[in-house]
Order: sequence, then structure tokens, then C-alpha cells
Amino acid sequence: MLFSAPVYIRGFVRGYAKLLKLDVPQIMAALDAELAQTTKFAEPPPLAERPHTFVDFLTLQLSKVDWRKGLIGVGAIIALVAVISVWVSWRHHKPAEGLEAGGVSPRARRFR
Repeated sequence: MLFSAPVYIRGFVRGYAKLLKLDVPQIMAALDAELAQTTKFAEPPPLAERPHTFVDFLTLQLSKVDWRKGLIGVGAIIALVAVISVWVSWRHHKPAEGLEAGGVSPRARRFR
């Protein structure tokens, strides 16, 4: 098996020692002594080997959002946009042609 970090080695050995009902503290002490002698596991591996990008930053910021509060805010914005749209369309509404100010067409007035 190939392990990339000591934490995986320790977890595997601890689980295997428990499964075999061995003395876990003694085995873990021996493992720590063995790992301390290797240069590969002297320091923990880097968390990221590449530079952070805008997508990484955006993902981190989105993970901090409380979505319950965010959805309330989005709903309020949608409602506000709907109210403004209705108001603007009402303000720009033109009456149908052929109707006079009284609301009666010239043809309908003949039959009064």
C-alpha cells in the first residue's frame, strides 16, 4: 500500500491492530518511532501544491454563507424586482386606440 501522509498510516495500523486484538498503544509507539526516522514523513505534506485561483477564493466564500439567510435575501430581491417591473409596465401602459377619454368608442356612441 502507498500512503501519502502519516495520518493515513497511523489510522490503518491502529485499525488493523484493533482488528487483530494486539496491544494498540505499544504498536503505535513503535510506529511513531519508525516514522520519526524517515525523511519523507518528517513534515506534514503541503495542503495545496498549486497557487490559489479565483475559483478557490469564491468556493471558500460561498462555503461561509448561511444559505437560510441568503435565500431570504434572494427572495426579497426577486419580490422587489417583480414589484418594480409591474409598476414600470403600469406606468408605460397605453390605452387601446379608438377609445376616447370617456372609455367609449365612436362606433359604440352611435348606438346610445
